[in-house]
Amino acid sequence: MGLFSFTQEIAMDLGTANTIILHNGTIVVDEPSVVAIDRKTDKMIAVGERAKLMHEKTHDNIRTVRPLRDGVIADFFACEQMMRGLIKMVNPRNRVFSPSLRMVIGVPSGSTEVELRAVRDSAEHAGGRDIYLIFEPMAAAVGIGLDVEAPEGNMIVDIGGGTTEIAVISLGGIVSNKSIKVAGDNFTEDIQEYMSRQHNVKVSERMAERIKIHVGSALTDLEENAPEEYIVHGPNKITALPMEVPVCYQEIAHCLDKSVAKIETAVLAALENTPPEIYADIVKNGIYLAGGGALLRGLDKRLTNKINIPFHVADDPLHCVARGTGVALKNVDRFSFLMR
Repeated sequence: MGLFSFTQEIAMDLGTANTIILHNGTIVVDEPSVVAIDRKTDKMIAVGERAKLMHEKTHDNIRTVRPLRDGVIADFFACEQMMRGLIKMVNPRNRVFSPSLRMVIGVPSGSTEVELRAVRDSAEHAGGRDIYLIFEPMAAAVGIGLDVEAPEGNMIVDIGGGTTEIAVISLGGIVSNKSIKVAGDNFTEDIQEYMSRQHNVKVSERMAERIKIHVGSALTDLEENAPEEYIVHGPNKITALPMEVPVCYQEIAHCLDKSVAKIETAVLAALENTPPEIYADIVKNGIYLAGGGALLRGLDKRLTNKINIPFHVADDPLHCVARGTGVALKNVDRFSFLMR
């Protein structure tokens, strides 16, 4: 697309934690789903990484907002502002006019009609003219490189920030699916609660996120891939004196156990509703893990041991959905599973 093209085609993975935009098949925006807004004027101050740096550090005149909660839009105004800001990053030099946008947006498979309408409305207000929606597990399957239109069953478990999307896919459609509001944000909350209860230390959402990245685990025995202890700094919740607490991955595995068990139960529930022929395909092909939650150490091994079907972590799980929406954007006339 040239500078003076009137239509711009973009694919967007509008996530609870991160939003990714593809333009011409390339990831051009990969930013946290956060926006900072001036309380007095309602103007956007910052978006993405810049807004995330302000998160939990603002004064009374600035509010930072994560517009999506549990995979759906919780704050329409903030979501529209965030989408506008992120879309501007696609072509920052073009200030002369706003091109009309053809967009493909990934949405949770458990979305209601009202929630789908909310995404469409926000996209239209942000400049979208020709808008298509694709369910995230389908986008993840396309992004992984699976032939979703083949007469063969595949199963995707997409663990994002707000929701875990589980879908069985065959012949270009979702045969059975399960969407639960247990995902990366719940892992972060579990860690905050555990650090408060077990170590009497207050940790912020961002610190809990860092603990999850450094020592997050689904297994208490990781053998040779075990990470080193992570040192956590924070105030004692009773005395407010500074504390320094070493945290190991075994502790975090125990603290995340209940949330991971809910994902196991949801996977089993989706398998229960799967026709036998497709079930046989899934046993042969294995189950694919996508999304940021797929990076939790030992998760694939734990699920394999529990369900007796091999689990494979997708290559580049963070960008599977985004890459799938990019492929869908190039095939809007061919893919029957896109929603308008």
